[in-house]
Amino acid sequence: MAPARCFSARLRTVFQGVGHWALSTWAGLKPSRLLPQRASPRLLSVGRADLAKHQELPGKKLLSEKKLVRLLELEQLACLLLRRHRKRYFVDYRRVLVCGGNGGAGASCFHSEPRKEFGGPDGGDGGNGGHVILRVDQQVKSLSSVLSRYQGFSGEDGGSKNCFGRSGAVLYIRVPVGTLVKEGGRVVADLSCVGDEYIAALGGAGGKGNRFFLANNNRAPVTCTPGQPGQQRVLHLELKTVAHAGMVGFPNAGKSSLLRAISNARPAVASYPFTTLKPHVGIVHYEGHLQIAVADIPGIIRGAHQNRGLGSAFLRHIERCRFLLFVVDLSQPEPWTQVDDLKYELEMYEKGLSARPHAIVANKIDLPEAQANLSQLRDHLGQEVIVLSALTGENLEQLLLHLKVLYDAYAEAELGQGRQPLRW
Repeated sequence: MAPARCFSARLRTVFQGVGHWALSTWAGLKPSRLLPQRASPRLLSVGRADLAKHQELPGKKLLSEKKLVRLLELEQLACLLLRRHRKRYFVDYRRVLVCGGNGGAGASCFHSEPRKEFGGPDGGDGGNGGHVILRVDQQVKSLSSVLSRYQGFSGEDGGSKNCFGRSGAVLYIRVPVGTLVKEGGRVVADLSCVGDEYIAALGGAGGKGNRFFLANNNRAPVTCTPGQPGQQRVLHLELKTVAHAGMVGFPNAGKSSLLRAISNARPAVASYPFTTLKPHVGIVHYEGHLQIAVADIPGIIRGAHQNRGLGSAFLRHIERCRFLLFVVDLSQPEPWTQVDDLKYELEMYEKGLSARPHAIVANKIDLPEAQANLSQLRDHLGQEVIVLSALTGENLEQLLLHLKVLYDAYAEAELGQGRQPLRW
């Protein structure tokens, strides 16, 4: 059912038509019949003016019930299309042309007033152009709101009486946490913390007025300079998800279901592969106001480092994860091969990525065929395996405890190197 505000405009039109019909009917009556005998002259004059105004308006016919229902259906369809148009999809790459604001021109004029014939030059300088700055905003989760071109605000021209022009305001571009700024294939900024800023384009300097060129050998300069154009740059913005833990696995391994079970995140869950087409970050809460961010990385297939499947477009989101969770579908035959293939794809994409601290999570233990593969998985891997079911919630406590252990080790290593661990 469409919201009431979608119908308010049309319903107001219908009621206005009824009101106009009623007013036109009562307009033929005398004001004495419409108002009490002791009404004030002010109220009487207002009533006559309103009646005269409504008499000039043409009468509107009432809509039939069939047309009204059709009109409401069209309003509902328009609201639905508007919501779809406003919906922004996940974007992790954007090419942006940024232009700083142009500087204002200097003025060339001379002071003149009675009894001061030769007042001298008094042209002021132009204002500087505004910068274009990239600023990290935690509320922004994607680069979809970033436009392809930005133009900074220009400075105002100088004026007489040594009045300088106003400088252009700074234009801020909000980007999400983990935005990498590249120019010509070279990384120029890494915006990985909330509040980080980077000057994408400098504003042009303002021009000089003729007052600036006043000298002993030139007492009446007429020279003034124009403002400088702003800096122009072509930047490539790449988003890499910043999270403590990253869940890596093949399609339909149950990563999204597991994230829904341990956090308040609500990624899409379905029985077909590649349900998750964008990374989702969920927050796991612990005692002492500790929050651990867990990212659901879209499914990886064999040959992902060669840009197969979703390819390297989402492999780069794993780079910012401090530790990994390899999610394995225990119901599939030979589930240990999934771990080997995942580590191989990560290592081929970036050397040393598979060697990060990690945990093996065997999902779907509730299925009958998963019980037979559990002992073989442990024998082939030779390490601890967290066995659970994201559907029934079985053994989720062990995963949460192990996740806390991995975070404590990461925080201790960061503090040992003089850095603060990532906070959410």
